[in-house]
Amino acid sequence: MQNSVVDLIIRIKNGYMARREIVEVVYSQFNKEVLKKLKQLKFIDDFQEKGRKIQVELLYEDKNAAITGVQIYSKPGRRYYVSYRELKPILGSLGYSIISTSKGILTNSEARKRKLGGELLFSIW
Repeated sequence: MQNSVVDLIIRIKNGYMARREIVEVVYSQFNKEVLKKLKQLKFIDDFQEKGRKIQVELLYEDKNAAITGVQIYSKPGRRYYVSYRELKPILGSLGYSIISTSKGILTNSEARKRKLGGELLFSIW
């Protein structure tokens, strides 16, 4: 993983702030896995591969964005690793932390159930 996951989540957040329907992000297998998890959590509507890009369809409910906030932990110069014991609920379980583990991309609640730690990528609500 390089800087692509930071770029991915910031492009999605900025797309919501600008009220866009579709944003394009750079294709990578890691980005694709993160997008699968975001789709499962209902933060995006859908995504499609278009060559070297991925088109992400943003999800709005009653003209309100699905994402209201993001906090990025791991950055290219500073990786942030956590144990499953350190994972806490986000906004009283209204948000999620996304963690890259040896078993793939997981949320904070999934990682706690499986007792897996890993690289804490970002929190989203």
